[in-house]
This record gives sequence, structure tokens and C-alpha cells, in this order.
Amino acid sequence: MNLTLFDLDGTLIPQDSDHAFGEFMVRIGWADGAAWAARNDEFYAQYQRGELDVDAYIEFATSVWRSREPAEAEAARVRFMAEVMAPLMRDNARALVRQHQDAGDLVAVVTATNEFVTAPIAAAFGVEHLIAVRLQRDAAGRYTGHIDGVPSFQAGKISRVRDWLAEQGKSWQDFERISFYSDSTNDLPLLEQVSHPVATNPTPALEAVARERGWPILKLFA
Repeated sequence: MNLTLFDLDGTLIPQDSDHAFGEFMVRIGWADGAAWAARNDEFYAQYQRGELDVDAYIEFATSVWRSREPAEAEAARVRFMAEVMAPLMRDNARALVRQHQDAGDLVAVVTATNEFVTAPIAAAFGVEHLIAVRLQRDAAGRYTGHIDGVPSFQAGKISRVRDWLAEQGKSWQDFERISFYSDSTNDLPLLEQVSHPVATNPTPALEAVARERGWPILKLFA
């Protein structure tokens, strides 16, 4: 069996789902427009520079919905999927995922975006296994605004994938070929860990690294 890992934002979808969910919170009136949107943009710029304070971002990003009743938050997530995410899901990205599934690969989405935002997106791609930033909950089951465990960001993706494989009764050494598709230099630690890295819709910085190292470059989006 081969193992295939996909980053999500910018890789399988041509947008950052975390940032888009923040914009959606502004659009539906749950977040203060100008001030909150500006802070959301600041965090996104940090991410693009590889300098994101993940803990601070999670506290900020979840602040507008985690105090809502669960049914209300879920209804907003359903709207977000239908109105924002579904139109961004391209047939060629779906086909790429399906190609690896049809070949019998063990497939997972590995993303630095939190599980609340990304669980329905991974499901819409037909991917059973999602490794995302886990959100801590209190004794009543409500989200606290903190991260549960190691965030799946930068080198944290390696440890989270390793732990997930152990839960499956597997390790890196069990696979003849391990592929990872990503668009960002934030994912260089995991790209360097696998046997078959694929720079997918790469940022200019990652494209330069890929060309220097002879990695395949895949453009799913124009």
C-alpha cells in the first residue's frame, strides 16, 4: 500500500478555507466588519510569511462562533460549505484524490486549518481521514479557543501524521511510496519527509524550491 497526503488550502481548493470562514463570519454579521476583517487579514499575512502564531489565531478565529449554540454554529458551517466552499471544489482536484483512492492508497488530508472548518470539506472530497488542528473542549463539550495537542502546522504535521499512522497500526516504513501534495513552504518539513513531494499550485517560494530540487510541479488551478 502507498500513502498519499494532501494539504487542503491552496492545494485542493484555490483559497484558504480558514481565512474564507472568517470573511463569512463578517458577511453574516457575527463579526465586526472592518476591525475583525483587518485582524483576519493580518493573521493570513503571518501565515503566508511562515510566521503564524497558531495559538493566537485559533483563539481569534473561533471567538465569533464558539459561544453560539451548537446548532446555530453548525447551521452557519452548512451555509459556508454550500455558499463558499462547494463552488471552489474543482473536478480535477476531486479526480486527483479519487485516482489515489482507486489505486488503493491510504489517503488523508493534512491541514493547518481547524477541524471545525475542514471536516465537511474533507468529507466532500470523499476523504475519510482528516488531520487538522484539533480544538479543545471543556467538560460541557464547548470549544475553549485553545488547541488540543500538537497543531498540524509546519513540523507539527510530521508528528501528527506519525501519531495518526500509529493509531492505524502503521508507520512510515510500512509504505513503499509516500506522496504529499502542497502549495506552501510552510509544509517543507513534511515535503522533505516523504518519498514523493509534489509542489501543487505552488507559491513562488515553493516553486523555486521545487525547481531547485527537481520536485514535480502540478498546477490544478489557473
